[in-house]
Amino acid sequence: MVEDRVRAGKTMGLRNLPSQDWTVNQGWMPAANLGHDLDCWVRLLTLHDQDDLERAEPDTMRYRLYLPARLSTHARRRHLRIERSWPLAQAFVLAWQRLTQLPALA
Repeated sequence: MVEDRVRAGKTMGLRNLPSQDWTVNQGWMPAANLGHDLDCWVRLLTLHDQDDLERAEPDTMRYRLYLPARLSTHARRRHLRIERSWPLAQAFVLAWQRLTQLPALA
């Protein structure tokens, strides 16, 4: 299990540091770890009952769940556009609804 998380962290950006400069890499590390943590929390809180996505690799999540949805802005309002023919549209909508129904932190 730990090896899986380390491999997933490397996939999320920890394998190759972007610069030879220490200060740039110092900012990259928390950003990559934050992305990995957010991916894990999304799975835990919203996709726990979706068998094919619960333990999916980060690349699978990125290309099958995150990329097909588009966020657009019109008249100062944001709209989430989802293709109707997309096979995982229902899983994405379920995850989005679960995320928006989480209680706010005090």
